[in-house]
Amino acid sequence: MNFASTGLEGCFHGRHINPQILAGLDGANWGLDGYVARGGYAALRKVLGADGNGGMTPEQVIAEVKASGLRGRGGAGFPTGLKWSFMPRQFPGQKYLVCNTDEGEPGTFKDRDIIRFNPHILIEGMAIAAYAMGISVGYNYIHGEIFADYERFEEALEQARAAGYLGDNILGSGFSFQLHASHGFGAYICGEETALLESLEGKKGQPRFKPPFPASFGLYGKPTTINNTETFSAVPWIIRNGGQAYLEVGKPNNGGTKIFSISGDVARPGNFEVPMGTPFTKLLELAGGMRDGRALKAVIPGGSSAPVLPAAIINDCTLDYDSIAKAGSMLGSGAVIVLNDTRCMVKSLERLSYFYQHESCGQCTPCREGTGWLWRVVQRIEHGRGRAEDLDLLNSVSDNIAGRTICALGDAAAMPVKSFVKHFRAEFEYHIEHKTCMVPAYL
Repeated sequence: MNFASTGLEGCFHGRHINPQILAGLDGANWGLDGYVARGGYAALRKVLGADGNGGMTPEQVIAEVKASGLRGRGGAGFPTGLKWSFMPRQFPGQKYLVCNTDEGEPGTFKDRDIIRFNPHILIEGMAIAAYAMGISVGYNYIHGEIFADYERFEEALEQARAAGYLGDNILGSGFSFQLHASHGFGAYICGEETALLESLEGKKGQPRFKPPFPASFGLYGKPTTINNTETFSAVPWIIRNGGQAYLEVGKPNNGGTKIFSISGDVARPGNFEVPMGTPFTKLLELAGGMRDGRALKAVIPGGSSAPVLPAAIINDCTLDYDSIAKAGSMLGSGAVIVLNDTRCMVKSLERLSYFYQHESCGQCTPCREGTGWLWRVVQRIEHGRGRAEDLDLLNSVSDNIAGRTICALGDAAAMPVKSFVKHFRAEFEYHIEHKTCMVPAYL
């Protein structure tokens, strides 16, 4: 499988929104001057009244975000405006805003392109969110394996501070917001919001029990709101143009655009920003179709933790939370991994299972022991040592992991196994019976 990012070579801009999160970008115009020329920081000026129109109250900002139908773009799809409303605005002590740019999901590479090619849109979105929730300090937790992008974001922060868009008394409004970047350690588990908070505090990145939730007990024990990079980056357009306009770009309950990271067996892998509800077949067309003219076999639609869907199902799907869920998978982070007819599904699952047993933090027994068990069973099937009872064993172990762990990594390991066995059982049975792959070696 090809999990590598190719940057913005395949970037597509939905025709309803201009500019988009990734609109008109290349390596040369990522800085403050280019962003302002594209209309950047106009939303922050509008919110703070620096445009001469009186500004917006925090309640008005949250109401616009609620009206937009914006849902968390990191995978969970929770309504953003509702999450913001959970923050206790009158809390007398320190509160925190955190951006999750710990992008460790195989197949996902959108957030790193945002901070590489358009970092100021994230800074502006976080500043607006901080104003709406009465927060004065924020952090962007950036995945440990993308240090060059971390440095780019640090440079953008310096530009924003120098121009008065961050710091004390922003644009003379009386509102102050300090934003810092924090470099992660490359652990997949730190993408889970409470493990991220533990890591940000300088501790081992392990998930916390919930409740209490971060809105009441988050970073350093203080109320904290955490959103994904793409989620914050959608906010400036919403404020400039209105929540209703954003909602109308997509479809009911699935407003706005979504950046899909498409990789694998396509002619033109990359990031494509399209309206929510775009048919999968359209996204595949934008990515240049199948590489080498091969037939589509399967798609993992939401990052490696999402259940796989065979071609016959995914070809009838639109790319939104509800359609993909109805088909038996999830939109997740929007990482679309495409597999052609030369791919052995047993070998593909072996690779995914290895990843999850390697990345388990070991805190929960079902995940610590179960993920290794799953990988060893799939590995022996792939290498000709499988047994007839192994497929039922895989389902049984998966059922005893899912829903029994502190965080969702256990589910992320179990769901691919069950879906691969469900949709491609014949391949697994062939491996067990014939001790070899049913996909001809010459393909």
